[in-house]
Amino acid sequence: MAKNLKKLNLSKNSLLILEKRYLKKNENGEVVETPEEMYERVARVISDVEKDYNSGYSSEELFEKFYNMMVEFYFQPNSPTLMNAGTPLGQLSACFVLPVEDSMEAIFEAIKRTAIIHKTGGGTGFSFSRLRPRNDIVKSTGGIASGPVSFMKVFNEATEAVKQGGRRRGANMGILRVDHPDILEFIDAKKKEGELSNFNISVAITDSFMDALYKDEEYELINPRTKKVQGKLKAKEVFNRLVYGAWRNGEPGVIFIDRINEKHPIKGAGEIESTNPCGEQPLLPYESCNLGSINLAKFVKGKQYLLEHKQRATLNEALDKIDWDKLEEITKLAIHFLDNVIDANYFPFKEIAEMTRANRKIGLGIMGFADMLIQLGIPYRSKDALVIAEKVMSFIQEKGLEKSRELGEKKGNFPNIDLSVHKPPMRNGTITTIAPTGTISMIADTSSGIEPLFTIAYKKNVLQGESLVYANKYFEELSHERGFYSKELWEKVAGAKSIKDFKEIPEDVRDIFDTTFDIEPLHHVDMQAAFQKHVDNAVSKTINMPNSAKVEDVEVVYKEAYKKGLKGITVYRDGSRQVQVLETAKKEDASYKDIRNPRPRPQVVKGRTYRMQTEMGTLYITINEDDKGLLEVFVHLGKSGSSVMAFTEAIGRLISLSLRSGVNPNEIVKQLKGIKSSTPIRQEDGNVVFSVPDAIAKSLERYLQGGEQLELLPGSSSLAKVPIVLGSAKEEKKASSSEADICPECGGVLIYQEGCYVCRDCGYSKCE
Repeated sequence: MAKNLKKLNLSKNSLLILEKRYLKKNENGEVVETPEEMYERVARVISDVEKDYNSGYSSEELFEKFYNMMVEFYFQPNSPTLMNAGTPLGQLSACFVLPVEDSMEAIFEAIKRTAIIHKTGGGTGFSFSRLRPRNDIVKSTGGIASGPVSFMKVFNEATEAVKQGGRRRGANMGILRVDHPDILEFIDAKKKEGELSNFNISVAITDSFMDALYKDEEYELINPRTKKVQGKLKAKEVFNRLVYGAWRNGEPGVIFIDRINEKHPIKGAGEIESTNPCGEQPLLPYESCNLGSINLAKFVKGKQYLLEHKQRATLNEALDKIDWDKLEEITKLAIHFLDNVIDANYFPFKEIAEMTRANRKIGLGIMGFADMLIQLGIPYRSKDALVIAEKVMSFIQEKGLEKSRELGEKKGNFPNIDLSVHKPPMRNGTITTIAPTGTISMIADTSSGIEPLFTIAYKKNVLQGESLVYANKYFEELSHERGFYSKELWEKVAGAKSIKDFKEIPEDVRDIFDTTFDIEPLHHVDMQAAFQKHVDNAVSKTINMPNSAKVEDVEVVYKEAYKKGLKGITVYRDGSRQVQVLETAKKEDASYKDIRNPRPRPQVVKGRTYRMQTEMGTLYITINEDDKGLLEVFVHLGKSGSSVMAFTEAIGRLISLSLRSGVNPNEIVKQLKGIKSSTPIRQEDGNVVFSVPDAIAKSLERYLQGGEQLELLPGSSSLAKVPIVLGSAKEEKKASSSEADICPECGGVLIYQEGCYVCRDCGYSKCE
């Protein structure tokens, strides 16, 4: 029996996450295993696979190595492996892609299989490109088709009804090819928050579309049922609409589908149509993949650079501090672990088992990259950081391939090797993927994936109204060792988007500690590209943009992503969803947020006017916005006396002052909505308005839900901004801010990154 098992040292947050989401529970919901027992359970199941091979490896020695690698947080497997290894479920993969064929029977078979996969903790990806377009003929019934988007809503509702193993919410990726006739409807499918809430959506962009875009030409739309041309669209108009959607609320993203298939090392096995929910794992229909991540923060020798030098390091100094020998050891051990997961796995369906075992894809990635850079003394926003990214990932790829070749020689090649670009020996069709690492990075107490720090510190409100401050551990160490710690500073840093202007903090520390808000969008793209060069599959990363970013900025980012060789891209403009995740503003935004200094009104604004019936008469509410958001509200009450007009004008002026001073418009809605008068009035659409303030609140709420969109104008070759014609309030579902921004388990704030919502308090993650 193994005797050299390392001790587990957990932070309070890590322990909370494990107890809440990972440790086994009895039928009463009581935790019945310790964290050490969880890791023993996982290591035992994965190492016992070796008993089925005459490989020369000892299962007992592997058990010890696998266990120590996990409990020392050098490596963590994906969540389903931690949750399900050694349990009756036994499903260990995070990523699945299911085909959606063009028949009612096939569609609902896919929905059934999706529910089963979600129950076991996996996420699912789909291409809906095979479905016939809206209004196409259905010969069997003599009717007309409802189109891909309508069926996506059915998948979404089925996902809502299934909680993954009681611990993970279902997550889906929905993809439609850019040449599908329903592409414009798909692009707008998530324009309102709360729609398709269990989906990330991406447009599958082809090389021919990009060629037409650069040439400013039309491209053909292909009916997937007939395989014939059904129409044409101007590539620029579709691209502009796609870009606007991403600017509006981060959806849709894009995948470059031809590039994915061109780079796929097993081309003979079929055509890739979709990815997993966060876009980093392209897969063939019925294929699955198990992932795991190396914690780069563990591979820095000595103390963090700033403790001794008080300045940023040179590139060579930083590279010398990386423990390359240990990184090679853990890389090869992690490859062995992930390969064994395939054999230990219980697959939910025969087709998935066959396809997964035929290609034996694994996805080894990284986390803790930002924490590694901090220790090395290199700012994330620097060119040196890009070089380190490429060198580290190329090293992992090289050593991973060496290990896969060794395993292929000792245990056999993956069965589809003759359909691939690989030459024997080779155990795995792919070996590397960079995933978001939502909760597993929180368990390891390290930065997520390849992202910069979201913030340096943040506040967590606990019971009895006590407020605790959590900070990056390397920043915390420096504050004490360098003598700039104070309670007042922590209060100031907590929740701040950046520390670059905090004079109380030494300049060299401010220089090194970058947050996502300090990084230029194109540097995010460059970072993703640096890693993608040495990754078999794809890279999950969010291209974060400031709230002030223009639509044109998103356009530049999307084009640069294609130019730099990325396989897909997701952008998120800070504050572009209903509730701002972090309310604390950067210093340059202070005038926007400061009630004492409301922002000025520009000469030209845009907006719309609503008409409501109230007990005082017909009320007209005009809502205007500028490039920073809602700006002003004018309230006019028809056929009223001067006293009543003074009352309504005063409400409008106070709301406008609040909006110009940065008050969240949802808070204004909350204060006014539901105020009752003596005579409620039923509107034409059946909804009831209780008073003038209630009418104003409901108009604001409608405006926030609809916003503004780009529409193709009749006879126009370009996109123009036009007001949305809102339907009845019955047709407008309230956007679910609770789903998007508030953790359903602990009530904490959810952070949006890498296509996921992650709670930093309890570890809840909507997709991992």
